[in-house]
Amino acid sequence: MLQNIVARGWRAMPAVVLMAALLPSATRAQAGGDPLVEARDARYWLARIHEAAGKRNFQGTFVVTAAGSVASSRIVHFCDGRNQFERIESLDGQHRQVYRHNDLVHSLWPHSRVAVVETRQAMGQFPLLLSAGADRIVPFYDVKSLGDGRVAGHEANVLLLQPKDGYRFGYRLWAERSSGLLLRSEVFDERDVVLETSAFSEVSIGVKPRPESVLQAMKRLDGYRVERPTLQQVDIGREGWLLNALPPGFRHVSSVKRLMTVAGGEQPRPAASQEEFPLAPPSVLQVIYSDGLTYVSVFIEPYMPRLHRREMLMSLGATQTLVKRRGEWWITVIGDVPVVTLRAFAAALEPR
Repeated sequence: MLQNIVARGWRAMPAVVLMAALLPSATRAQAGGDPLVEARDARYWLARIHEAAGKRNFQGTFVVTAAGSVASSRIVHFCDGRNQFERIESLDGQHRQVYRHNDLVHSLWPHSRVAVVETRQAMGQFPLLLSAGADRIVPFYDVKSLGDGRVAGHEANVLLLQPKDGYRFGYRLWAERSSGLLLRSEVFDERDVVLETSAFSEVSIGVKPRPESVLQAMKRLDGYRVERPTLQQVDIGREGWLLNALPPGFRHVSSVKRLMTVAGGEQPRPAASQEEFPLAPPSVLQVIYSDGLTYVSVFIEPYMPRLHRREMLMSLGATQTLVKRRGEWWITVIGDVPVVTLRAFAAALEPR
């Protein structure tokens, strides 16, 4: 069953508001500015944000607030020009360390001595917010400059991304002026209510790269129970499914079939027991879509009455989750999008 994925494992770290002293201020751009100049400037900053998250060397502490909860993490990120190296350590709740070398990811739970080794892309994790350049984003968001701001002692340029339809949330982004690194992001709904905030409380940009510190830590797995989830790239059509008439702007990112495993209490539980599938381990099909800014994941697994108790609709900050039965299948749709978008994805899913 996939409810545990709601705890941010599908996309990002888990998410009391920050102290007023940490809240950045944004100065609205003066009215009457040239809209073409503003649009060009906004595109420029989107491109810088996209590039900086991958190519800049930085380290700091960021805080995620959502649904009245707060979670802080320590991040170190290095790039040597071709390769990326990253370490993220949770500072609240269950201790977890995540090491990444490009797409190779090691997730460690020191208390339970469990390590999960897998290959996956870093998607939607602060400060790597954008998955594409401005050309993918501007057709579906009105992008405007809000002037200047300040976050964690750094001067920033502030952008507003206002959705053009009801299929996505809005964003306010604070980008560090010199590097373009995303310092703060806010996700807000159609009423301008902030659903989720991610922000650095302190950050150093341009630190000396030490990729060996990440690589060495990834090799220290003695004493851990190492789990290597089975991931297989698949074609959703050949798996017997179609997704038609999707919300505008969302494009297919990947489709994988995975064996569900337990790890450190935060990984998804198995889709079924060995008694229910005695000849082969159960698998779950995951299909990921993105509009360049946000993601939607669709999970498809066999319906098992003992595990799949009830359909539901859940919300945690910006993350919405729709769980429903479709005949002999159990469907879970998750994304930082309005509920109407999840329903549209669920309605678009059809057996081939």
